[in-house]
Amino acid sequence: MTRVLIVEDESAIAESLLFALRRDGFTVTHESTLHAAESQLTECDLVVLDLMLPDGSGFDLLAKLRALGQRTPVIILTSRDDEADRVAGLEGGADDYVVKPFSPREVVARIRAVLRRTSPTWANIPAAVSSSTSGRTLRPTLATALVIDNDTRRALFLGKLVDLTRTEFELLRVLHGAPERVFTRQQLLDRIFGESYAVTDRTIDAHIKALRRKLSQAGAPPDLVETERGVGYRLREMTPEKELVSR
Repeated sequence: MTRVLIVEDESAIAESLLFALRRDGFTVTHESTLHAAESQLTECDLVVLDLMLPDGSGFDLLAKLRALGQRTPVIILTSRDDEADRVAGLEGGADDYVVKPFSPREVVARIRAVLRRTSPTWANIPAAVSSSTSGRTLRPTLATALVIDNDTRRALFLGKLVDLTRTEFELLRVLHGAPERVFTRQQLLDRIFGESYAVTDRTIDAHIKALRRKLSQAGAPPDLVETERGVGYRLREMTPEKELVSR
């Protein structure tokens, strides 16, 4: 069982993460202070770390962990969204940086992505396997599978980074904001480029083609972005989590 240590002093946030992680099969420990967390560092596989704690800064705990030579993955979870804080966290040895407010499901996806990058045990686990019940695998929904981070302008499918251009990201962001809604090509053009730009429908078609290819490379269904003939495009909802399939 993968052990996750949550260092967070806000009880509501900690409880939401505890629920989401335990539901996904993780063993989770929660501490609300730096002092209490220090004794748990050697017993965990990953740390979710708040920066603003009652007895100091999470940066201090991160620095101590790295000074000891421990490569335990750390995901910073904080309301501090200044670029300087992000840079300090990542250059100080953090493996990811999540800004509050956040979706617990997104944090779980990021934890899985970090573990696949850093842990030999997780390296060979397919991203598509999100959790299991009695030997059967749960299919992820669109909300749990596709994560759009507007702050970092990154898109992840089942924890895998989708390398998008600016236009492709904006296109996916618009579609992701209203799953199953059909957007006309003109609506997409107006939302992405603005009404003053002179671009054609073919521009959207070309970007959709590239977007589909990159999503498929990340493991997404080939028809995730669906064409509505003569109208435009929609982002399809995926199979609900309540539906189970055999491995």
